[in-house]
Amino acid sequence: MRLLIAEDDRLTADTLAKRLREEHYAVDVCYSGTDAWDYLRGAEYDVCVLDIMMPGIDGLTLVGRMRGAGMQAPVLLLTARDAVSDRVQGLNAGADDYLVKPFAYDELSARLRVLTRRTRQTTNCFTLADLTVDADRRSVLRAGEAIALTSREYALLEYMIRNKGHVLTRGQILEHVWSYDYEGASNMIDVYIRSLRRKIDEGHAVKLIHTVRYAGYVLREGT
Repeated sequence: MRLLIAEDDRLTADTLAKRLREEHYAVDVCYSGTDAWDYLRGAEYDVCVLDIMMPGIDGLTLVGRMRGAGMQAPVLLLTARDAVSDRVQGLNAGADDYLVKPFAYDELSARLRVLTRRTRQTTNCFTLADLTVDADRRSVLRAGEAIALTSREYALLEYMIRNKGHVLTRGQILEHVWSYDYEGASNMIDVYIRSLRRKIDEGHAVKLIHTVRYAGYVLREGT
């Protein structure tokens, strides 16, 4: 799950990014509406968290640009203003939710989960054969047994099961699971796939993680 945070208060933005990464999200951070617009044109996001009062392009204008360009990613607006008219203005601009500062992190996290459910399906629990991934609880079960994953392993598995049956290229995986500032080894995706195979498929007759030669990887039953 990939998020964009656009907030001109660097402490707030960086703190949010740190907490969200701990919840297995891939997070890109910027501090102006102008930079946010550049990010949005260069990548696909699952949810955008935008401050209304930003330099360059304000949050309301940015939402309008997104919707005008056909970008459908859910938007959660952050603002210090609590007037009903301000909230209505934000929702009318195309935002999906509105959170007034100061806010509790747990509330923001819960609202993000609601937004992802709303756009993808009615539940955040995904299954394939005897594999279950509960995105709300960040839990993974195979044949009823809990599987412990690292933050990055979980993010990769969640992305794959949300797109089960679809071949995902390395570029798509990198874009959705790693953020723009990733500077690791070029074979890191292969390393994590191997690690997931050991934890998810080892000891099971039915293998779920498959390599499609010259294309990428897919999560499905059978070959």
